[in-house]
Amino acid sequence: MDQTIDPTTHRVASRSRDLAMSAIKEMSIRSAQIPDAASLAWGLPSFRTPEPIREAVAQALEGDLKLGMYTLPGGLPEVCEAAAAAHERRTGQRVDPKRNITITAGNMEGLNTLFAVLIDPGDEVIVTDPGFVSHISQIRFNGGIPVYWKMHEDRDWEPDIAGLTGLVGPRTKAIVLVTPSNPTGSILSEAALHAVAEIARAHGLLVILDDPYSHFIYENHARYFNLAALPECAQNIVYLFTFSKCYAMSGWRAGYMVMPADLRADVVKVHDLTMICAPRISQIAAQAALQADQSHLALFESTLDRRRQLICDRLDRLGHVFHYVRPQGAYYVFPRVLVAADGDVSFAHQLLDQAHVAVTPGSAFGPSGKNHVRMAFCVEDDVINTAFDRMEAYFGT
Repeated sequence: MDQTIDPTTHRVASRSRDLAMSAIKEMSIRSAQIPDAASLAWGLPSFRTPEPIREAVAQALEGDLKLGMYTLPGGLPEVCEAAAAAHERRTGQRVDPKRNITITAGNMEGLNTLFAVLIDPGDEVIVTDPGFVSHISQIRFNGGIPVYWKMHEDRDWEPDIAGLTGLVGPRTKAIVLVTPSNPTGSILSEAALHAVAEIARAHGLLVILDDPYSHFIYENHARYFNLAALPECAQNIVYLFTFSKCYAMSGWRAGYMVMPADLRADVVKVHDLTMICAPRISQIAAQAALQADQSHLALFESTLDRRRQLICDRLDRLGHVFHYVRPQGAYYVFPRVLVAADGDVSFAHQLLDQAHVAVTPGSAFGPSGKNHVRMAFCVEDDVINTAFDRMEAYFGT
């Protein structure tokens, strides 16, 4: 009898074997195989890293003798201090850079580290539905169960607060929020956020605030509220800030976490096992970003606002193909597909193969994403126009 062991099932752990590639990256990889593809799949901003950041790194390359070395796992002290100062400017809350801050290799690494610290097998984490696809996968990869909190499309993707309490069970550890949202572009109302905070405090849960997009809120500055500004919630909130979007530093892999002091030691242990430290050169770039002139932010936001209007105008011309809710922030729109299709995954694959336009299937973002697609408008105007010219030719107007 042949006792040969099948390496495809023996070598790879089930948690990895059962893990799907992010739908965002899958569509980006697929589109890369088509030379002229117009891709709206990946939320990769088209901006160049601002000059003051590049200059600070150039100076460090010449003069910093330690630039190629590790830092301590928690981050360079001066970067932690800059992050604490930035957090106080944003929220009004003072935090201890030594006890509350960890410098991460972006929010993806920060979230995965945090989930590894929080989750025992079978623990539950509440996520918005739709919510960011990688959060869902990270929770599962760390042995947790994502529990979906439905957002209502007919209410501009607002949640049903009454439904949240019923999702909290004995194994619930945390609630993950992204506002403005990826993928819908919605901004959670202050009332909804206060309600989340009250539920979290009542049940001893963490609220995890993943914040890539709060600098891109267009005409909705009065609507936006940062839950980390509530001092009474400090022990129930972990706030994660990334430099990827608002400083055009996605490739630098830099971010920071603000957390209760009792969590930091465990976070740093796991962060050390994963990364040792965020790259020193990226930390220097992050410090420069926080301390340099911030005038680029208004330019980035105004450019994205123009692109938001462009993509909405183009969607309006395809009203027989898509129905959408105008995004309030971030740089995504999440239209529902109206034409006959064998699901959103098949729709996205056919659109790429036949029209050379890449979008991300909405079902990857949770059950409520079924029959939707995500389109990113952080790309150049001509990419948006090319994509919609092709869709108009493909579907007719």
